[in-house]
Amino acid sequence: MASDQENSQDANAPDDTSEKEITRGITIMKSIIRDRDKAVTYNVNWNADNQLIGSNAAKLASYIGTLVRMHIPITATRWSNKELGSAKDKIWTEILRSFNIEDTTIRKKYILQLAGKRHRGWRTFLTNKYLKDKEKFFVEYDPEYPVKYAIFITEEEWVAFVAQRRDENFKKVSATNRERASNPTYAYKKGRLGYARLEEKILDETKSDATSLPPHVLWKEARVGKDGTVRDDVQHIYDECETLSQSISTAEDQENRSVLSRALNVPEYPGRVRGKGHGCTPTSLYKNPRRRNPSNQEVMETLQALQAQVLQLQKDNERYRCMEKCSSQLKETSEKASINCQNKFPEGISSCQLYLSSPTYRLVGKGKVHNTSGDLLHHRPLPDGHLKVSVDVVLDKDALLPIPDIVSETTLLRDAIGSFVAWPLDLIFIDDEVFAQGSQQLSQKIGSRQKNKRDLPVKYLPKKGAFVPRYQISLETLVDSSDMATAGAIRLLDMEEDIFGYSCTETIGKEDLEHIFRHQELGVGVIHTYIRFLYDNFMRGNDQLSNRFRFVSSSLVNKALICREPDSCREYLVKRFMASSTNNLYLWPYNSGCHWLLLAIDPLKEVVYFLNSIDGEWTNYPDMKQLVDTSIKVFRSQRQARVPRTKSSNITWIKVQCPLQRNGIDCGYFVMRFMREIINMNQIEIPITYFDEYKCAHYTRLQLEQIKEELCQYFIEKRLISI
Repeated sequence: MASDQENSQDANAPDDTSEKEITRGITIMKSIIRDRDKAVTYNVNWNADNQLIGSNAAKLASYIGTLVRMHIPITATRWSNKELGSAKDKIWTEILRSFNIEDTTIRKKYILQLAGKRHRGWRTFLTNKYLKDKEKFFVEYDPEYPVKYAIFITEEEWVAFVAQRRDENFKKVSATNRERASNPTYAYKKGRLGYARLEEKILDETKSDATSLPPHVLWKEARVGKDGTVRDDVQHIYDECETLSQSISTAEDQENRSVLSRALNVPEYPGRVRGKGHGCTPTSLYKNPRRRNPSNQEVMETLQALQAQVLQLQKDNERYRCMEKCSSQLKETSEKASINCQNKFPEGISSCQLYLSSPTYRLVGKGKVHNTSGDLLHHRPLPDGHLKVSVDVVLDKDALLPIPDIVSETTLLRDAIGSFVAWPLDLIFIDDEVFAQGSQQLSQKIGSRQKNKRDLPVKYLPKKGAFVPRYQISLETLVDSSDMATAGAIRLLDMEEDIFGYSCTETIGKEDLEHIFRHQELGVGVIHTYIRFLYDNFMRGNDQLSNRFRFVSSSLVNKALICREPDSCREYLVKRFMASSTNNLYLWPYNSGCHWLLLAIDPLKEVVYFLNSIDGEWTNYPDMKQLVDTSIKVFRSQRQARVPRTKSSNITWIKVQCPLQRNGIDCGYFVMRFMREIINMNQIEIPITYFDEYKCAHYTRLQLEQIKEELCQYFIEKRLISI
């Protein structure tokens, strides 16, 4: 006989249902994780109403529920809260890694809305299981912490969640909803199948050519039980819909209520279509979305946008009128005429300095002037009084182009690096004229050349103990005694595929060599030639170095291209990184428009070493940093790497305390020496304080002359300059 103590047990305590409850583990979809690690992805299908269907639809829906439990706290009461933005992005990213879904706004919106439903269902499940009794009333005792779901819920979150659910306002809303849902007039009887997959099933069974079914047809089929019988009241609603569909036009159906809502005599909820299920909206179902009057704020925003467009059109109109005025002043062309070939400039291609006269007269850049007969700019004749100029170095980052480039929509000089622009004649100065005095002094050092070009003695005798730039002097002698002495002469240097990941040809002009002789700013041709020197003399035949160090082409990724063609720059970097089988360090000389710096990138460890000889921060180059970060993330995704959640959005940038330059010229020489020392140390990791063997505050002139000597010796040994 039971004791009185046993009979006096608390009536509010839950019954022991341990024998009745079906035990099962928590759903974490391990199979998807295993397949993802094997690079296996799942295809999903969409119906005509942009709803999820197909064999993998249920798998994706369950996986979304798992991701919601992992990334969204149960204390989040509003799915639209902006603080959940990063967590939603993580859910979307994880889904894209395992399911083949187009990365579009409409797909992302559908998936995240479905995730919101899963989150509400998860909170409702916890409430019904742990906070309510079997009659669905809230219990008075404190519920135990659900240890089973400890990987999803912390104890602090559980305490806060229980407090939220015991709030009196929530209890009132819960009671109202429970009363409304307790006895539905037309009960849905298809479980988890959903309207979209139900429609797919019906179309498959009937082998219909239709792409979708009317909402009232689906509504009826969703209320057919397992025995196949249809209740009279459900059939009555269906028949009434059939009658209404014959008498109501499509336009009337769109602008007011659907035939199903009319037959049920209930209001139509905004943003959804009754009888179609999740994801189907009036916008997607009907050709014309339902309209509503815009708010005052929307009207003001539209007005401001239109005003901005008008101002921009006015500016564009003024610019085009200026271009048309310049074009109208062009000279008449003919086959025999020497178009734009100016007598004050040597014919051919010459190194030059570029000036501007407004708002102040100043030197703004350096490049090459193309003074050739019949030369055109972007297939159009040059304006009168202008010559075609290619921009190599920018000294004033805010300088405007004298004539904006309509083809590329470029207005700033720094965005025109590597491209051609029109420049006024009176603002172009040939380097030969500017440095005539320096050339004369250098010629005196070298001495007169003998008539026999094959005998090239050097008569310059330095002081005892002084550094002798023997290879520089010898190379300049070769240049002056060869066809390179003429303006516009060039040499071609083949760059094999192993250097930059693609085979190409580098062009070296006379002006590039003169920049070395006169210790001027360096162009990309000289930097790439030194990279070829490092590859030939250090890495070729040395598997350890060639497998450890790689290079990034400054011609394919620079400031101008990042601004104009960011996608192509990213694709090249990702393709370059994908060549990594082990940890590689990618050396990338980056030209910011008027300055060279070096990036050393380890894509597998996701570390970027930043070496800047003017002590600047990487935050000063936001376009470059964004490109590198994005490329590493895409590389991570393509190799399907698993990164800890704490590091998923963090890529390590390290500013190396490298030697600093003391003028505005040496940056290119510093970058070349940085690359040489990194390869010579044969280390993937660069110390923050730089290598002890090369640590110094500044490179001496002798240290930079050594780099120039290596370059000149390489030119001579490769017989790039011969007589």
